[in-house]
Amino acid sequence: MEARGSRPGPMVTLLAGVHGCEYAPMAALRHFMRGLASSPLSGTVRAVLMANPSAFRQRTAFVTPEDGKNLNRCFPGDPQGTRSERLADLLFTRFFRGSDVLIDLHAGDLVEALSPFTLYDASPVAEQARDLATAYGMPLAIRQEGDTAAVSGTTCAAAAEAGVPAIIAEAGGCGLVTADAVAAHTAGLTRVLHHLGMLRGRAQLLRTPGVRHMTRFVWLRSPAAGWWEPDVSPGARVEAGSPLGTVLDPFGEVLGQVTAPEEGTVVFLTTSPAVSSEGLLLALAGGEEHAGGTT
Repeated sequence: MEARGSRPGPMVTLLAGVHGCEYAPMAALRHFMRGLASSPLSGTVRAVLMANPSAFRQRTAFVTPEDGKNLNRCFPGDPQGTRSERLADLLFTRFFRGSDVLIDLHAGDLVEALSPFTLYDASPVAEQARDLATAYGMPLAIRQEGDTAAVSGTTCAAAAEAGVPAIIAEAGGCGLVTADAVAAHTAGLTRVLHHLGMLRGRAQLLRTPGVRHMTRFVWLRSPAAGWWEPDVSPGARVEAGSPLGTVLDPFGEVLGQVTAPEEGTVVFLTTSPAVSSEGLLLALAGGEEHAGGTT
C-alpha cells in the first residue's frame, strides 16, 4: 500500500511480515495504512504488508520454507542467491533505496513471548535512528554495537549501512493478534510520523512514554537439548547471576541451569519446552544509558 500526501515531505517505508508467523504487526500495519486515507499527510508512506508470503501461508516460524533461512539475516540480499537472499535483495533494492526512513515491524514468533522494544544499529545515522526509537515509544530501545551485535544481516543494519535511519519495532508474540500489540504498533507509527512532521493533530498520541535506552543485546542459548523451564517473564529486570531457567531431560533430571551473565531486562523468551542444544532460550537488554554514562 502507498499513501501520498498533499504536501511534500519524507519518503517512509514500513515493513511487516518479514517473519511469516508474526501476525500482530501485519494487522497493525494494515489498520494503520487504511487510517491514513483520512489523515492530512505530508510526504509518502510505502507499506509492505506481508514481506514473506510463503512463510505466512505455510505458517513457518522464523524461516522461509523454500530454503530454511531466516530472511532477517539475509539483508541486503543477493539477486543470484537462494529464495530468502533474492527476496532480501528485492526488498532492499525496491523499497529501502530511496527511503528517508525505514521501520520494520515485528513480534515474538510462534514460540516467543516478548516485552515490547525497538532495535537499531550503531552507524553514522544512529542518532536519527535513536530519535525514531524514542518516538516509537516502546519501553526499551536497544542499540547494537558492531562487533558485539547479537544479530546481523537485518533490515535495520542493511538500511543503516546504506545511510537510511531504521529501526525494528517489536510488540506481540506467540502467534496471537492482541489488541494491545496492535495498538502499540499503530500508536508508535503515528508518533513517528508526527516526529517527522508528516502528520498533524491527534495530540493525545504525541506523548511518548518513558523509554530506557540500552547498549547491549545479549542472547542466551541452551546448554543441551531437552525440556526448557523458564523462571522469568518478559519485562523482568534481573541481576547478574540471577537464575533464568532450567533445562531438564525427559525424566526431569537437570541438564543445565541458565543464569544472567549481567544485569538487564528480559526482552523475549522461548515459550516452548522443547529446545535443541544451542537453541535460543531468551534475550536480555543490558548496558542502560544514564546521564553521565552507561552501566
